[in-house]
Amino acid sequence: MRSNEIRHTSTYTFTANAVPTAEGAIEIAISETPVTVHGSRCLVLGYGRVGKTLSHSLLSLGAKAYVVARKYADLAQIENYGCHPLTMNDAKSRIAGFDIIFNTIPALVLDSDTLARTRKDTLIIDLASKPGGVDFEAAKQLGLNVIWALSLPGRVAPVTAGHIIKDTIINMLAESEVRL
Repeated sequence: MRSNEIRHTSTYTFTANAVPTAEGAIEIAISETPVTVHGSRCLVLGYGRVGKTLSHSLLSLGAKAYVVARKYADLAQIENYGCHPLTMNDAKSRIAGFDIIFNTIPALVLDSDTLARTRKDTLIIDLASKPGGVDFEAAKQLGLNVIWALSLPGRVAPVTAGHIIKDTIINMLAESEVRL
């Protein structure tokens, strides 16, 4: 992006960060499971910027991608893209059927009751910012493999993350009408 191009700062930053976050989550899934992502039954909790990018990436790798959303329009879009749409209640009732679970919702969605129904060999990757979406203490007591993967853009793609920060600062200055 050229410095004279202006994008809404917060939207640009969060959208741009979705790609390295999704790539980092997939990298973790590949390194932490004994099977390929291809053919795995993956659950993505949330269909915001990261959830959209991640679910589309999983689908392109041949995963069976199931995606939770609240809005009916999002559920329709999920199906249109070739993923399997689920409500949160549907996902919780089918939780034992997933190999990898990715959470993007920054609220407790994987509580102790839901985690108790999760298979012991399921990998759970929480991408949500604090407080996260997993009852980490319950997961530990149940012996589940949970990874809270915060700050992935800077860890997996530091150069790209640096460009995103630079572009964000330039956008902030432009929005504030500061001349460069």
